[in-house]
Amino acid sequence: MTYDMLAALRPLLTAEADAEAHATGTEPADLEQAVWLRLLEHLATDNPPVDPQGWLRRAVRAESRRNRRTARRERGYVGDDPAEDGDRGPEQTVLTAARHRALRDAVHRLPARCSRLLDALLSPEDLTYREIAGELGISQGSVGPERSRCLGCLRRLLPPEVAAREVRG
Repeated sequence: MTYDMLAALRPLLTAEADAEAHATGTEPADLEQAVWLRLLEHLATDNPPVDPQGWLRRAVRAESRRNRRTARRERGYVGDDPAEDGDRGPEQTVLTAARHRALRDAVHRLPARCSRLLDALLSPEDLTYREIAGELGISQGSVGPERSRCLGCLRRLLPPEVAAREVRG
């Protein structure tokens, strides 16, 4: 029965993956493969979906959303590359390091809740609001307003030379 179900779902999965993949910038075959894997994992629990076609459509869309989120979070390295320091003088490097230290020191002087939130936001792991909320034990909807309050407190603690934004453009 499982083989018959998989054979019947193949054309639907191909069509759904073709329709969704281009919006996410992924290959339809990659999306198909990910959904097949999810289906096989689901079947391994001896709990086949009640509505296989509906489950498959939802799985394709969920996998597509996951791919979009992942693509947004993946960025090329744009940090301070020592090889690019040729155009920055030693003074600029020292001033930038001092501003970063002042920022970290100010974050640690904040109340514990704000300090933990801003540490999570400044984390090199680039956490999502959902991950931050889970880590801090707060609701995802309160991360944004809490972040705004904490940034206001942080601005008041920082010296003016650190709080001011650099001119860009």
